[in-house]
Amino acid sequence: MIKKVVLVTGSSSGIGFAISKEFAENQGSTVLVCSRNINDAIRASQRIKGNTHAVQLDVTKEKDIRSVVKGVLSDHGGIDILVNSAGYRFDKAIWYKKYHQMTDRALDAILEVDLKGTIHMTRAFLPSMIRKTSRSGGVSGVIINIASTPALSGQKEGAPYTIAKAAVVAVTKHIALEYGNKKIRAYTLALGNIATDATYYSMTKRGRNKAVSEPAMKRWGSVEEVAKVAACLGSESFSYTTGNTIIIDGGKVIV
Repeated sequence: MIKKVVLVTGSSSGIGFAISKEFAENQGSTVLVCSRNINDAIRASQRIKGNTHAVQLDVTKEKDIRSVVKGVLSDHGGIDILVNSAGYRFDKAIWYKKYHQMTDRALDAILEVDLKGTIHMTRAFLPSMIRKTSRSGGVSGVIINIASTPALSGQKEGAPYTIAKAAVVAVTKHIALEYGNKKIRAYTLALGNIATDATYYSMTKRGRNKAVSEPAMKRWGSVEEVAKVAACLGSESFSYTTGNTIIIDGGKVIV
């Protein structure tokens, strides 16, 4: 097993934490656990068995990103896998507004994290990833972006989130096409109802039951299931695939 260096944004809790845990504990990777709050990053890192490092990172601040890139290059020689997991928190006041009620302020806030954060992180790390893969003897660099199924199917609610995540899918495709010949692979994970604290417990019991009824599997997905898919994509088992959108929703959206 080739031990890789993995950076996961927004990884002090939820899906990002589960992905960090999977790579560190089950894949033997060195994982950079990132959060806007360094104390949150430290606590998350300490909960994971394996080689992890806590990193303070706000993906909306390019100064933070430049600092992290510099530190990563100095300490680890670069990264092999970038997981863009940071996302704007679920906000009921935004989610349940109709499209014509959507404000620029809400849209900009979500785009700043979900879309521009992904763009800026990818742009910042691509040069060093390309250099590292050119010396790796066949091992690819991998970028995994987190989106959601409404980006593919549409949604009656949460327009700003849908818009941001649809653009993330486009970013993945562009990276895959432009940098495939540089041994860079890119994927999107389009998530359905995943039982994170941020989503599951913010919903009413009726809303949670409705979510269970939607997919073919008639249940919520777990963060661990998402993490295992991310780990597979980060491995060389997927060496001849790139640009794919992997749907993880229990069979609600089937394409």
